[in-house]
Amino acid sequence: MYQYTELDQKCVNTIRMLAVDTVEKAKSGHPGMPMGSAAMAYVLWTKLMQHSPHNPDWPDRDRFVLSAGHGSALLYSLLHLSGYDLGLEDLKAFRQWGSKTPGHPEYGHTPGVETTTGPLGQGLANAVGMAMAERFLAAKFNKPSHELVNHYTYALVGDGCLMEGVTHEAASLAGTLKLGKLICLYDDNHISIEGSTDLAFTEDTVKRFAAYGWQTLVVEDGNDLAAIDGAIRAAQADQERPSFIAVRTEIGYGSPNKQGKASAHGEPLGAAEIKLTRQFYAWPEEPFHIPEDVLGHFRQVLAQGKEWEKQWLTAFANYEKAYPAETELWSRVMAGMLPVDWEQTLPEFSADPKGTATRAASGDILQAVAASVPNLIGGSADLAPSTKTLIKGEGDFSPTNYGARNLRFGVREHAMGSIMNGLALHGGLIPYGATFLVFADYMRPAIRLAALMKQKVIYIFTHDSIGLGEDGPTHQPIEHLASLRIIPGLTVLRPADANETVAAWKSAMTIEGPVVLILSRQNLPTIDHLRYHAIGEASQGGYAIERGGDQPNLILMATGSEVMLALEAADQLLKQGVTARVVSLPSWELFEQQTAEYRESILPAAVKARISIEAGVTLGWSRYTGECGMTIGINHFGASAPAEILFEQFGFTAKAIVEASTKLLGK
Repeated sequence: MYQYTELDQKCVNTIRMLAVDTVEKAKSGHPGMPMGSAAMAYVLWTKLMQHSPHNPDWPDRDRFVLSAGHGSALLYSLLHLSGYDLGLEDLKAFRQWGSKTPGHPEYGHTPGVETTTGPLGQGLANAVGMAMAERFLAAKFNKPSHELVNHYTYALVGDGCLMEGVTHEAASLAGTLKLGKLICLYDDNHISIEGSTDLAFTEDTVKRFAAYGWQTLVVEDGNDLAAIDGAIRAAQADQERPSFIAVRTEIGYGSPNKQGKASAHGEPLGAAEIKLTRQFYAWPEEPFHIPEDVLGHFRQVLAQGKEWEKQWLTAFANYEKAYPAETELWSRVMAGMLPVDWEQTLPEFSADPKGTATRAASGDILQAVAASVPNLIGGSADLAPSTKTLIKGEGDFSPTNYGARNLRFGVREHAMGSIMNGLALHGGLIPYGATFLVFADYMRPAIRLAALMKQKVIYIFTHDSIGLGEDGPTHQPIEHLASLRIIPGLTVLRPADANETVAAWKSAMTIEGPVVLILSRQNLPTIDHLRYHAIGEASQGGYAIERGGDQPNLILMATGSEVMLALEAADQLLKQGVTARVVSLPSWELFEQQTAEYRESILPAAVKARISIEAGVTLGWSRYTGECGMTIGINHFGASAPAEILFEQFGFTAKAIVEASTKLLGK
């Protein structure tokens, strides 16, 4: 073990004071957590974690996740001192407009930040996903005497992270999967915003993680560098279990009047208290002071990182000679590229009045995609038989088969969403996860973060409306489509039949950022597209499935199962001398990305009589119906009854659409 010296302690204090000065300069932030956890962060970043500051994207680097993202000043100090592309001026611009040091760490914004954190607990669950990705890729690519993948995932968590339910779910699964390359450092300072954690958080966290199947270790003094070092090394040595290291710290350590108090959490120490803190550390008055010997000591990480990467590149060159095909696949998946011919085997569905549920069609499409795209990996929250999301011929990802692509998340929607983000963030994988649409609410924080980080994750949400029937209003999504559509950067697709589901999968695999597929439980007719005179196609987000002539009297707009109802209504209206254009709008987001000319060709402004039909809340449809249009929807909860009864009772029939059309046209 490394023998720690006074210089090491000086380095720790440099981290602390940089964080204090960073927060004070901004007049905003959280100094207490960085001050308390600086010692464990220092030991990890300079002695035990393999990373390469000059190349933050080196594939076999250890991952570090600051789950307690409010302590971002700690991470920024570490990045700057270690030699990442983050200058001292960036620390001085903390939380300011245009800076590289936002209030909470943001993926893609700051070099060396592995994931966006801030919503507590999400980071630990992301780390579980990263550790799963490491195990999967190691199982797929490592060969005897040729190793491409062998790294750890570290997460630094606080009391708040462990209170959040998502960490219970994620840690439980991590223990079941025996993710031995996952190490969690717990900043055990017993303080939350409202005061002592005894107010609301009194369980024995060490016993809790032991019950999950983790190795548990305790460091009684968070300033004992050697003890922290020994605990992390013990965690690294246990390859059969993830490790949880509880490090007893004091928030705001070194601040005479705020140490150990909630007042050190979410506000600057203030000039007077900082002066006293400098005296405690015998630190110069100059803000942002970095001793030369400290900077030189930290920057050894640069040379060490280059050496680790050099060794890996040598191993990669030898691997390439021995396994050229595997190397080509590795290079492609790590670059996020799809095989050139991946679409060739996608199914085509013949017109069929009886049709199939779009969840079932999606299941068939999934098999074809998975056969062509070997890095597609996923599962469901204990609903695979209903969501049709098992990859046939693949085993279950488990301690005895980390190379399998079926993930069994259990009834853990919240963790599933966050783990999917971790899988995507690691690189090399395209994750998907499935549940019923109504349970998307459990996943919303993770979905929002996926959109914020522009991550390629695919959500398969089935049982998309009152059409699921007898399970009743607790399981019938009403407001969910609208709530997902308002998330910036999230693409939502609700296909009308099996062939639109093919188009939806094509979009999911090729567009940037997260995608939601909204699929039916009940059978939907496979539409005979040869019968209609369509303009455009489903991949454009919206198209005229029935043109209704160049100057239709009316436009009927719908998604999903309601598109067929609109087509039936158009047929009936035509018998009354009314020409209706039927527009399928499976994705508002993709439709809005089309040119103004294309959108005008589908929804000509001259046609004011418009009706939207969707079995969900009508919020948002006014953008397409305009001031003169109507909406047919359901702005209340459903009921327990067979699907066909519910559609009739709630006004989702061709007859009801015809009546609404006649009324709108004044006939």
